[in-house]
Amino acid sequence: MSAQNWKIDTAHSDVFFTVRHLVITKVRGRFGKWQGTLSLDEQDLSKSQVEVSIDAASIDTNEEKRDGHLRSADFLDADKFPKLTFKSTKIEAAAGDKLRVTGDLTIRDVTKSVTLDVEKLGNAKDPWGNTRIAFNGHVAIVRDDFGVTYNQALETGGFLVGKQVDIDLELQATAPAA
Repeated sequence: MSAQNWKIDTAHSDVFFTVRHLVITKVRGRFGKWQGTLSLDEQDLSKSQVEVSIDAASIDTNEEKRDGHLRSADFLDADKFPKLTFKSTKIEAAAGDKLRVTGDLTIRDVTKSVTLDVEKLGNAKDPWGNTRIAFNGHVAIVRDDFGVTYNQALETGGFLVGKQVDIDLELQATAPAA
């Protein structure tokens, strides 16, 4: 069996992130505009590939002033670097329905290799006869590694924004009609 191409259904998928704020709490957000493809060979995962492109300006933390700051040169610099991208370089099986997806993540034109812990949630037919597949995944990155270094020291110790960013994915993809 060869790899099957899937289109990531962004209407039923999400890219979320979480980062510490003021040391004591977390801010959560998501990206509203993105697209991706998946080529999956379940018999030989080494022949599989995933690519995602995210519109940096679509960042949404439910606070417009903060979102504007996150789009600025202090953080994503969305005008200069409009896309965040991920392209897998290796997909391998882990225990059960779990996968390890290694690839190149690019933020602000800085590319680093990251490995996502992914779980295959299953396959299903939707009411319109489409075949769907679903995954969730997680990776933690250090934002400084990607040139996102803005911060502010706090009087009480620590910094305004944590260095670690947790990224969580909920992906649903559809197979092209046969």
